[in-house]
Amino acid sequence: MKVYLKIHKNQLAGDIIETVACCDDHLLNRCFKEGNLKIEISNHFYGGKLINIDEAIAILSQASHFNIVGENITNKAIDTNILPKEGVRRINGIPMAIRMIF
Repeated sequence: MKVYLKIHKNQLAGDIIETVACCDDHLLNRCFKEGNLKIEISNHFYGGKLINIDEAIAILSQASHFNIVGENITNKAIDTNILPKEGVRRINGIPMAIRMIF
């Protein structure tokens, strides 16, 4: 199983903050809407390397900030205790989660 993963580095108050963006491979460049909610799974934000889901989980487990979208990656994150089941939100049936640890 493959996912796209991209690491974004931003500087905030002198600190480098890394945010890992990861999505199921078939969701890249798609957009989902539900009421006032919208998620755009753009190549710009998510379109990094296409890698094995287990490699992505190893990276996500070390990340203090991440944004994940898709059934495969969210279920694997829950199964490996990176993410609580209650941390998943669905937009038009597509699961997504954000983690920020300060």
